[in-house]
Amino acid sequence: MLDNLALGLSVAFTFHNLLFAFAGCTIGTAIGVLPGIGPLATIALLLPLTFTLDPVTALIMLSGIYYGAQYGGSTSAILLNLPGEVTAVVTSLEGHKMARRGRAGAALAVSAIGSFFAGTVATFVVAASGPVLTTFALSFGPAEYFSLILLGLVIATVLVSGNIFKSLAMLMFGLAMGLVGTDIQSGEIRLTFGFPQLFEGINFVAVAMGIFGLAEIARNLENPEHRSGTVAKVGSLWLNREEIRRATPSVLRGTAVGSVLGLLPGGGLALSTFASYMMEQRISKYRHEFGHGAIEGVAGPESANNAASQTSFIPMLTLGIPANAVMALMIGGLMIHGIQPGPGVMQAQPELFWGLIASMWIGNLMLLVINLPLIGIWVSLLRVPYRFLYPTILAFCAVGVYSVNYATFDIFQTVFFGFVGYLLYKLSCEPAPLLIGFVLGPLLEEYLRRAMVISRGDPMVFLERPVSAVLISLSVLALAAMVLPAIRRRKDQALEE
Repeated sequence: MLDNLALGLSVAFTFHNLLFAFAGCTIGTAIGVLPGIGPLATIALLLPLTFTLDPVTALIMLSGIYYGAQYGGSTSAILLNLPGEVTAVVTSLEGHKMARRGRAGAALAVSAIGSFFAGTVATFVVAASGPVLTTFALSFGPAEYFSLILLGLVIATVLVSGNIFKSLAMLMFGLAMGLVGTDIQSGEIRLTFGFPQLFEGINFVAVAMGIFGLAEIARNLENPEHRSGTVAKVGSLWLNREEIRRATPSVLRGTAVGSVLGLLPGGGLALSTFASYMMEQRISKYRHEFGHGAIEGVAGPESANNAASQTSFIPMLTLGIPANAVMALMIGGLMIHGIQPGPGVMQAQPELFWGLIASMWIGNLMLLVINLPLIGIWVSLLRVPYRFLYPTILAFCAVGVYSVNYATFDIFQTVFFGFVGYLLYKLSCEPAPLLIGFVLGPLLEEYLRRAMVISRGDPMVFLERPVSAVLISLSVLALAAMVLPAIRRRKDQALEE
């Protein structure tokens, strides 16, 4: 492994990659601080920019945005009681209370240091577990890959918050979108509705920008400026001995919780922060301080959050399965570069895998420097009105999507999917399963066809192969565990009426 890490460091320490790692971490921190934008919309908007970059450089920058946003999200949560990220909601419970007691600096410091430690440890976990999972996955045939992708789709759907039936409908919608275009094997034109521009399929960038960029902007414009309130004074960033003594075990526990839960498709990040907070609240000797500014309630969840953001790369890099919508965007971006994420990446392009891992260590160090000494800059961002931000983002979006193929039709696609994304928001439908289905749908179809050809049309091949049978059984159990209680609740409600 040391030789591989040396290869990764040689890739990550090039000036070009260091520059884009720093840019990604800086952008990630900024959009984490600003409520209402988020890494998902930002990465979707920046995808066109990455097409001119080397795949390794592009992935390093996008990854920096992703885990950088987890750092930045805690700043507005602590200083303004306004979480910049969903995962920072838990941080605001105790962090803002600490700020009101004059310990905002301590809360920011423990958040940044805990995040740095957790991110560093989680990166070691990625480096250690990646080769093991890759070796295991290389023994898979088409039947196993079909079952694995099916399990990933099911788990990513059932763990999404909200109505399970709406989530399943979004998944089906995404899978159907993946069918649009020319069938590679038969040459048949499918679901293009007479538009020759769709012969090569729906533009991935248009889908990502529309549903997660334009729709997010439209949703935020519905509401008036909501960043009102007084920004708490930061004060000293130094922790006293008592705070260090209490925070250290919480950081260790949060790191362990986040490293494990980050592997779960769907809501691993949010789940890890809530699980860590509940654990700290239950085992703390200072339970009476929870709700009034307990430092454990900041140290644990922030560590869990950043550990989970790092380990969520494991399923994507080793199996080609996205743990969340951001990972699905990254998979889509790599596919556009001609790279199929999965076990073959480590062997065919080791510089991509190990370069990313090395950049994570460097990125975590950069984020520690960016977040503590430059806290004044991030506080000033909270005073920038959205009415100045959004027109700039929209202009960038239009130029970016047009520059991919230099086709006006792509802009129309983006606007259409922006309307679709806004409509989904109005209908309380979570769009993440749609994107994951859209990205993985073609792969699911490909492995299904391969397995059926090898078995000469016998569908029992999926149950006769042990690994495939286990994965399909897990898919059925996960789906049943969510669908059956939902059906029972609906029946009970109908009887009550």
